[in-house]
Amino acid sequence: MKRILVVFGTRPEVIKLAPVVHALRRHPDRAAVTLCSTGQHREMLDDALDAVELRPDIDLNVMRAAQHPTDLLGRLLLALRPALDDAKPDIVVVQGDTATVAAAAFAGYIHGAKVAHVEAGLRTRDKRMPFPEEINRRITGVLADYHFAPTRRAQEALLAEGVPAESIFLTGNTVVDALRWMRQRTAKQPPPANLAADGSRLVLVTAHRRESFGQPFRELCEALRELALRFDDIQIVYPVHLNPNVQKPVREILGACDRIRLIDPLGYAAFVSLLTRAYLVLTDSGGIQEEAPTLGKPVLVLRDKTERPEGLATGVVRLVGTSRERIVAEASRLLSDPAAYATAAREVDVYGDGRAAERITQVLLGGPLSIPPFSPA
Repeated sequence: MKRILVVFGTRPEVIKLAPVVHALRRHPDRAAVTLCSTGQHREMLDDALDAVELRPDIDLNVMRAAQHPTDLLGRLLLALRPALDDAKPDIVVVQGDTATVAAAAFAGYIHGAKVAHVEAGLRTRDKRMPFPEEINRRITGVLADYHFAPTRRAQEALLAEGVPAESIFLTGNTVVDALRWMRQRTAKQPPPANLAADGSRLVLVTAHRRESFGQPFRELCEALRELALRFDDIQIVYPVHLNPNVQKPVREILGACDRIRLIDPLGYAAFVSLLTRAYLVLTDSGGIQEEAPTLGKPVLVLRDKTERPEGLATGVVRLVGTSRERIVAEASRLLSDPAAYATAAREVDVYGDGRAAERITQVLLGGPLSIPPFSPA
């Protein structure tokens, strides 16, 4: 019986780890699974837990208003120590690139547990973009014993860093597992109340990156305002992150625009329902760069660099940065040119086949790997 401690702190971590947790719990004779929530992003975490039908066994509740990354990291390390003492895990499972991931990997290492990193190997090679996520991933990569690479490029990045090949497993991304499950659950539900009801094309926006705060974020908002004025057949829906550095410019620049709906952050089920109905997606989120192409939605990435380049190679995803001029030009092309839109509006499978959690579970429990490694066409 392996004691497995799964640590998460944000909504994306919960969503991407849920398929793994449910897969592990199908083997109660081989795994004792404890869920530890750090509560890093409390305001959006609880809904995600409800959506994926999970409850934490341990809640560290480290969230503080306007917390500085260094303060957060310190609280995480202090809070994780007694949790690890109590759980005595053989394996600590983390996912992604947050402070929770880096802290839990380090704490697990100090306590003598093996560290399993889900979604390992994503890199931009620029420690400031994304900030601080790039460094959180690299720290976790040094500490991990199991590297679950979602793509071949991620696998190659780990090999280039000297990670032993026998500790890297090509699995696909668990976000595809979660997305397919949630899409089935929401398929027959009515559209969210926030969806335009007048037949307009829905442009879905999410933007909250720390490296964009300040003037780059204002440029981004000005681009959205210009698009709303230029196209009278679109409805921009923007679930606005609660960070004051996001709220202030968004409300100031976009608050009075008729064709822009600024709404509170959505629960996962509602967001998937909205995403499936979107005509175009503009985002700086990592996970949405994976989810939208899986659903065949064209994506403009509001960042200068991405650690998920696989989507760029398909033409479904384009990197546009935060320049007002560039955003307006690229979005206008897709909104005005049916041929360009048709080229980008294609479902692609570069991020997973929906069986990543099965592969991860087999590795963690030492079972036979009867599922072939993920290999997109």
